[in-house]
Amino acid sequence: MIPRSKTGPARTKAKSQTAKPAAGELLLEIGTEELPYHFIQPALRSIHSLTEQLLNEHRLTHGAVQTFGTPRRLALSVASVCDRQTAVTKETMGPSKAVAYDAAGQPTRAAVGFAAGQGVPVEALEVRSTPKGEYLFAVKRETGQWTASVLTELLPALIGKLSFPKSMTWNDTGARFGRPIRWLLALYAGKPVPFQIAGVRAGARTWGHRFLGPAGRKTAQGLPVTDLKSYLRTLEQHGVIPDQDRRRELILAQVEKLTKAAGGRPHRDEALLDQAVFTTECPHPLLGGFNPQYLSLPKEILMTSMKEHQGFFSVLRNDGTLLPAFVSVTNMKLANMKLIQAGNERVLAARLADARFFFDEDRKVRLADRADKLKGMTFHKKLGTVFEKQQRIGQLVERLAGMFALDRDSCRTCTRAAELCKADLTTGIVGEFPALQGIMGGNYAQHDGETDQVSRAIAEQYLPPSMEGAIPESMTGKVLSLADRLDTIFTFFRVGLVPSGSEDPFALRRNALAVVRIALEGRLPLNLGEVHAHISDLLDDKGFKPAAPASDPVDFILERLRYYGRTVDGLRDDVMLAVLKSTHRTQWNLLTLYDKMNALQAITGRPEFDPLIIGFKRAHRIVDKEKWEAEEINPSLFQHQSETELYQALEEARLHVPFAIEKGNYDTALEGLVRLKPAIDAFFSGVMVNADDQGIRANRLSLLRMIDRLFLSFADLSEILVPGA
Repeated sequence: MIPRSKTGPARTKAKSQTAKPAAGELLLEIGTEELPYHFIQPALRSIHSLTEQLLNEHRLTHGAVQTFGTPRRLALSVASVCDRQTAVTKETMGPSKAVAYDAAGQPTRAAVGFAAGQGVPVEALEVRSTPKGEYLFAVKRETGQWTASVLTELLPALIGKLSFPKSMTWNDTGARFGRPIRWLLALYAGKPVPFQIAGVRAGARTWGHRFLGPAGRKTAQGLPVTDLKSYLRTLEQHGVIPDQDRRRELILAQVEKLTKAAGGRPHRDEALLDQAVFTTECPHPLLGGFNPQYLSLPKEILMTSMKEHQGFFSVLRNDGTLLPAFVSVTNMKLANMKLIQAGNERVLAARLADARFFFDEDRKVRLADRADKLKGMTFHKKLGTVFEKQQRIGQLVERLAGMFALDRDSCRTCTRAAELCKADLTTGIVGEFPALQGIMGGNYAQHDGETDQVSRAIAEQYLPPSMEGAIPESMTGKVLSLADRLDTIFTFFRVGLVPSGSEDPFALRRNALAVVRIALEGRLPLNLGEVHAHISDLLDDKGFKPAAPASDPVDFILERLRYYGRTVDGLRDDVMLAVLKSTHRTQWNLLTLYDKMNALQAITGRPEFDPLIIGFKRAHRIVDKEKWEAEEINPSLFQHQSETELYQALEEARLHVPFAIEKGNYDTALEGLVRLKPAIDAFFSGVMVNADDQGIRANRLSLLRMIDRLFLSFADLSEILVPGA
């Protein structure tokens, strides 16, 4: 029998329970061997996003998600998780009624197969009217499973999706995780959620600090937990502060207190603070000191040694100079903390003695005499030595100095800085502390008697270190940093070593963003087209063959320009694309491009802008469709006043707009285009472009061609998105 027909469109709808569903708290803790501190924050972000994703996918409504992390645990709390999946009705369209039933009204193989595929009886299929005719629909109603049951599969999937920079296996289950899993706590509405990972069964117990908290047989068997409140309270009673934000506040407050007592203030280093937060479960900052004789070393050496070798906070005077003191953050509290203090001071003294030895030895050889050693240092196996890179930087520096119209003395300074810029890579102190490259080069250059400008440029060559870091302050430093980064980007692209997806092993995205920042924030007219041509010729001479297929490093840098525009100044993508699309490769001056983008974005907010773009796009489409190239206009063929007025307005604009663009007065140029709006509107209202007379038609098309060329001289405004265009 053919089922009764129903009308209505295909749909998937969710039906909520008639009664308000109950809700319970979800608590999950993954107990591990000590995780490296830099694993923890990314893991917590991943847990947060995966939890929301999986709960939503499984139709489990919920409240706020919180995450907690220490070296020995990754924890998750979700408030108000409903006790049952949201009910849902799924409706799937199948074959047409004509195909599904024969002349006698019996289901065909098509209907039977569709029903079987959807898991419903054939007699349960419904016929519905759709815009395409009558079709079969399979309707499946799912009431939803209980949450406690869903979680037994969802939580193992969540843990399994976590990834780490390096994972390990530790038993014959083959499970992989950042470090071995030692216990699992999983509670929903106060009751355990049964599942297991790597042979570890989830339960309702956690474990406290390895050494702090009450001892005894009961604590060795784990600490019972019923909910988030008892979890946090129980752990604090047993030496663990699970909330990383609270640990951060405690560390900051105690470090401030200790350094103030020492007559100074802490050097605020967010990376070092993160390390302290995620290497401790119960932090105890401790003040220590070192021999004041080491203050004769450069401050950067002392601070880097304290940070990288020991994870200590430096202590500064109000004037920014160092005090012979440090603050360490321990994960223990002994009755006699002086034992830990003495151990820290002893280890640091040995490190500083080594640093002084390297520093003294390094200064026995001038930077200028270290150049030959760079010939034995590989920059990259496909790109030769560091010596060759330094030579390329020197040639590029000369080109950039000319591009920026630097005076003769500045050019000489740039050239000298380039000759010495990589020499400190051969020094002992940089070998010990790679983070000091450039900084120590500047220090050693000053010791060798180089000018302050040369020394400063060498020290600034690696700035900015990140999106937020400061760019070089000196002009020579800006030029040297640009040359170094441009050489890196263009040479790696030349041999086919380009970023793919999230992979960027040579930090080319960071280098490209630094190029953009230095050019824009330093107001330097960096022409990427000219740079590309110069480096290509240089690499051709050196015998570097282009990779196939070749990727364009200029497009790569321009994509970073667009990223900067979006994140820093909130520029619209269509605005940036309009400017980039209309600019010839030889004119890819980052500063000019960005100034144009800002000027165009500013004018998009004016009420007359959208109607102007609608008029321009109409003219652009007509010219493009007709492939019209003629520009000669005969005023004697004008038949309507609007043609005369548009021609006069265009002639006036052609006198001023291109000149304003050439001089960089982009606001003035755009104002000239905006003033054309009344004449363009009147033209389209007053005449028909496709006149019967071919001479008149050609004349009008040439007027539109003039509009098109004038607007395109600023940007490809056909890319601008406006309603109705």
